[in-house]
Amino acid sequence: MTDIAFPSWPDVAPQLIEVAAGRRPADTVIRKGIWVNVHTREQLPDHDIAIVAGRIAYVGPDASYCTGPDTEVIEADGRYMIPGLCDAHMHIESGMLTPAEFARAVIPHGTTSMFTDPHEIANVLGLEGVRLMHDEALLQPVNIFTQMPSCAPSAPGLETTGYEISPEDVAEAMSWPGIIGLGEMMNFPGVAAGDPKMLAEIAATQRAGKTVGGHYASPDLGPDFAAYVAGGPADDHEGTCEADAIARMRQGMRAMVRLGSAWYDVEAQITAITEKGLDPRNFILCTDDCHSGTLVNDGHMNRVVRHAIDCGCDPVIALQMATINTATHFGLERDIGSLTPGRRADVILTSDLKTLPIEVVMARGQIVAKDGQITVDCPHLDWPDSARGTVHLGHELSAADFEISAPDGANAVTANVIGVVENQAPTKALQAELPVVDGLVEGNQEVCQIALVERHRATGGVTNAFVSGFGYNGRMAMASTVAHDSHHMIVVGTDRDQMALAANRLAEVGGGITIFRDGAELALVELPIAGLMSDSPATEVAAKAQKMMEAMETCGCSLNNAYMQHSLLALVVIPELRISDLGLVDVRSFEQIPVIVSAQPA
Repeated sequence: MTDIAFPSWPDVAPQLIEVAAGRRPADTVIRKGIWVNVHTREQLPDHDIAIVAGRIAYVGPDASYCTGPDTEVIEADGRYMIPGLCDAHMHIESGMLTPAEFARAVIPHGTTSMFTDPHEIANVLGLEGVRLMHDEALLQPVNIFTQMPSCAPSAPGLETTGYEISPEDVAEAMSWPGIIGLGEMMNFPGVAAGDPKMLAEIAATQRAGKTVGGHYASPDLGPDFAAYVAGGPADDHEGTCEADAIARMRQGMRAMVRLGSAWYDVEAQITAITEKGLDPRNFILCTDDCHSGTLVNDGHMNRVVRHAIDCGCDPVIALQMATINTATHFGLERDIGSLTPGRRADVILTSDLKTLPIEVVMARGQIVAKDGQITVDCPHLDWPDSARGTVHLGHELSAADFEISAPDGANAVTANVIGVVENQAPTKALQAELPVVDGLVEGNQEVCQIALVERHRATGGVTNAFVSGFGYNGRMAMASTVAHDSHHMIVVGTDRDQMALAANRLAEVGGGITIFRDGAELALVELPIAGLMSDSPATEVAAKAQKMMEAMETCGCSLNNAYMQHSLLALVVIPELRISDLGLVDVRSFEQIPVIVSAQPA
């Protein structure tokens, strides 16, 4: 494809100089706003911004000297002028949308720059999938920078992916125009142990002068953490408490702190700034994972900034954490992240810094949204057939595929159980006594079944285990081909017949999410691209996702955004217990463990 080239600062420096000197008129002038300067943390009233060729030429008290008869004048009317918001770490696929539709959803919320890691599609389609995401990202009217995925599989030997990413793939991608660095290095035990493959990926990134993303999902801040930092990752978003944020910043990393659809990690960590008084320049806000319902109904980075402010953060400091701090981290502070000369004219007009209503959004000098409505097109890539039809089960599944046999003669067993934790990515390693009926282990009121169904190579494999915390009741099942990170199929249910119905339904539609109860389908979200995304408008996908969440509630689940917990149950790099196509995994020790611990004889 041909990259839509946006001129660099040196490309247009002569025009910027001419406008700033008053020798030629600006293309656009924003008049009489309060300039929020994220470099100095000042709020300067009665300032203007002059723009030419999509970049800022002048910011000062009076741009009338560079305003001509054909200059578009936008009246700020005393509103705050703030930089477009940046999401430092996110996965577009988690929105269930393609890059074009994700951009369409978040632009009205003021997001003008995204740093995306498409490791979801990498697990399904490999380097081809990454290139498709990268190419559609470059078509958009806002800045979508792509991080080359680092870990597919995320934990070698503990899961099987559709494709594997190699150091050669990473080195190749570093030459692509939209690649900004290496995606989150989830194999933290590998880095700490000096794994040659992981270190080769990091080296290829560093030698290209680009940023290495981190992912240290362990509470252990001892030698393993020190070894991980020494390996090269420059940031981390897996912290869940104040000590995590402090430890990362003290070691020269950026603490990326997330508020996603289900990850609420800001409040517990921002006290490092608001109470401990640490320098906030190494504290960065991000979303990580937001599904379409959150994007359409609640917002994106504007939601995160508001939340940080509600947690006691000074509004301008919160803005720094979502603008200049992010830009600096990726080496782009001379291009984005502030309203200063030479930078891309990514501007938001808002009437209040605390509640942050997004009234006008400008990207690259063009108005892209007003009053919550997008005003530009977000072009789509022509996704090939190879990116669709990716669900291959090998055979039609039946209830028998989801049976867990008990040891001979047992009338009850003690089983290892994955414990879901509301609003957090980690799970708990639990044990429960479960009954045996006709030789099969059954769930109880607290515990239901979970299965990981292989869907990449049509092996027909089904791994069965138990999970608690969803609160499901009645005869139901929920299935999803969004199953971070290997993206097989996760099926959770109280009834094996319903589990088979749900799994077969997703094979029929080519992927997505479905919920069955008593033989009837309550909700379906079709995700035909890699079993992860839809190229339908975000509002349509969000409506189906809302119906899906309502169906989860109908089946007894009251957790906040429980779909996100469901989709991460196979993520074998976040403690404590996960399921993979190879078995039940204890992520504390990175070992497979049995489902049944012991049996009680009749």
